Amino acid sequence: MIIVYHQNEKIIDVVSIDDQKIKFDCKLTIAAGLHVLAQQFPDKKILWCSLNVKEQLNIKGIETLFHHNKMMLSYAPDSTNYLGSKIGYVEESPFVNINKKVSYPTWQMSSLVGVVHSSVLVAIKDKIKLDSDFEYYLNSVAKVCMPLGLLCYSEPKLLIETIIVNEQRASVYNLFKFVKQHYRFRWILLLLLNMLIYEGKFPFVAFFISVFFKNRNKNGIHLDAITVESSLKVIDKRTIDVIIPTIGRSDYLYDVLKDLAQQTYLPVKVIIVEQNPVPESKSELGYLYNEEWPFVINHTFTHQPGACNARNIALSKVESELVFLADDDVRFNNFFIQESLEHIEEYGVKAVSINCSYTKERQTYTKIFQWRSFGSGCSIVFSDSLKKCQFNLGFEFGYGEDSDFGMQLRNIGVDILYLPKPQMLHLRAPVGGFRTKPNLLWKEDAMQPKPAPTVMLHKIVNETKEQVLSYKTSLFFKYYKNQKIKNPIKYLINYKKQWNQSVFWANELKNKS
Repeated sequence: MIIVYHQNEKIIDVVSIDDQKIKFDCKLTIAAGLHVLAQQFPDKKILWCSLNVKEQLNIKGIETLFHHNKMMLSYAPDSTNYLGSKIGYVEESPFVNINKKVSYPTWQMSSLVGVVHSSVLVAIKDKIKLDSDFEYYLNSVAKVCMPLGLLCYSEPKLLIETIIVNEQRASVYNLFKFVKQHYRFRWILLLLLNMLIYEGKFPFVAFFISVFFKNRNKNGIHLDAITVESSLKVIDKRTIDVIIPTIGRSDYLYDVLKDLAQQTYLPVKVIIVEQNPVPESKSELGYLYNEEWPFVINHTFTHQPGACNARNIALSKVESELVFLADDDVRFNNFFIQESLEHIEEYGVKAVSINCSYTKERQTYTKIFQWRSFGSGCSIVFSDSLKKCQFNLGFEFGYGEDSDFGMQLRNIGVDILYLPKPQMLHLRAPVGGFRTKPNLLWKEDAMQPKPAPTVMLHKIVNETKEQVLSYKTSLFFKYYKNQKIKNPIKYLINYKKQWNQSVFWANELKNKS
């Protein structure tokens, strides 16, 4: 490992892991210096550290934290990151609202302390401009490479002791420049509009100059040649349970069980929570008892409908090391569990969401990367991670429980990777969706909420203020063409009332959940 100490945008010293000085031209910018070192030491980890935290640097812990080469870690204790909260006006992902107390997936890097493998720098050589602003450069590299499979984290364990250091902040000019270089053009327009509406600011000069910068996302960067072989041993007992909530889909569920029975790596237990809200109704799943299965089946029948409640019941019955959260209308091949566990061991992660596509869908994502969502019917998670999480009943019969559950995992330090393979087939059974008619609290309101209160609940619980406001602006324009009021002024007045109604009911759901 090579350590680069820096201060005031200048390289001060370069040393090896055993504190031996390395001869180096310290007149180079920090970004350029990292690339020179990467060429000189192509099989080494390169760590950067501000002199302000040199004594707090956790050198011994790096080997455990940086457990494979396709990673990029950094940390800044300050709650405010380089680009500031305004990046929430253009970024909808969970990578904005960072929990600084745990290892958290994000492309928002810091120059205070961090580490990357030389092979990553070699792969992006001449593809991303070596900005003189080191903070800007790090954020740019992570933003471009994260969707390509580079795993990026805010990692508090890089420091032995947390100390607050005054760090560099991006100017409004750099903010607009960053958005133009890493997002579609419309986002700098939205950034300008949001700053005008919600902050009373109109940085037109910064906006105008940013127009002339080129986007960095299409530079032909490929990271596939970087091998991933985690040094972490995450799986111990290699036992797995399966949980499946179901309602009115006995034939489809039967096929799922048959697929599980033919797995090369069998689950220990399949936990089924069957729901039927009709009084006096009985189970439709006689084959659970009439046929022999190569695993234990734990069957619960309840008259209380709702996937969130059903999944929580099932999670309380889990005993194995891992849990496969499945739907009742999916299909998969005989190697599904085995291949999934192999990827988990390869990357040393605690949660994965697996490609679950409809038969007519074209596969959008082909690489393993950090997923911005979570699939409650297509994921494998370690059971110890689930002890601190449950499906929020405030989302029952609505939308957003998957994303909320994913945020619960991230906030306890569990990252979620997307696996393009093995692939699951989602049949989207015609009797699917919400198969009961719930009595929604806002059903009789004269002014119907917009968006749905469950969507708003996820927004206000898991996103920053700027992200919520940006969604408000975007929804205003998207919804206009689908509603009957065409007078812009009347529409605006009505939209504000609907939005406020949604906020009201979202807070009611939050208080009751």
